[in-house]
Amino acid sequence: MISIPDRQRAIALIEDARAQGARLEAACRELGITARTYQRWTRGGELREDQRPLVDRPVPANALTPAEEQEILDVCHRPEYASLPPEQIVARLFDEEQRYVASPSSFYRVLHKHREVVHRGRAKPPQRRAKPTTYQAAAPNQVWSWDATWLGGPIKGQYYYLVMMVDIFSRKITGWEVFLAESAHNSRSVLERAVLAEQIIDQPLVLHADNGSPFKGATLLEKLHHLVTAIHAVDVKN
Repeated sequence: MISIPDRQRAIALIEDARAQGARLEAACRELGITARTYQRWTRGGELREDQRPLVDRPVPANALTPAEEQEILDVCHRPEYASLPPEQIVARLFDEEQRYVASPSSFYRVLHKHREVVHRGRAKPPQRRAKPTTYQAAAPNQVWSWDATWLGGPIKGQYYYLVMMVDIFSRKITGWEVFLAESAHNSRSVLERAVLAEQIIDQPLVLHADNGSPFKGATLLEKLHHLVTAIHAVDVKN
């Protein structure tokens, strides 16, 4: 719907164009309206307001009555249906009681009208999660980040698994290897070889990874424990 100020400006532009010799159809086309629209706006010699919002529209014959809306709300408020979506409510109501109240879309419209469609059922208690630790590296071999990814094989449906480790300070790839399967044992092998290759058995190291099973399996944790024990043994010996 076009507002009265916009209509006034459009009519003024059209009349100015016509005064300079432009045809009505061409002037209206430039503004994105038809000549018939311009004539409807100016019928009777004065600017007419859009009548669509002022028209009394008849109530649809299949509209829900207030009693039917309340029946839908009563069904949704029943304890056994309080946390179910309308699709499941309609199905269970028909299966258990052989009763059909309204369609799922009608349930949604009524719940939306009464602002009950945002969340239904008992809310879960808020979960407070600890903020992730931010690690910073001021030199090489202080913080490593590693992950695993798929590599396409020679035939469709066959994949290889690449485990790669990167030093976040120097961006050096400190360890990598391709395997036929993804497991904590394979990640352990990459870690052990990288630590020995970089010769950092006697200094602290932070390993940053996601929560994937290859990086928190028992085999890998045992290797980390073994490396920590070796570090302590070197410290005691020194």
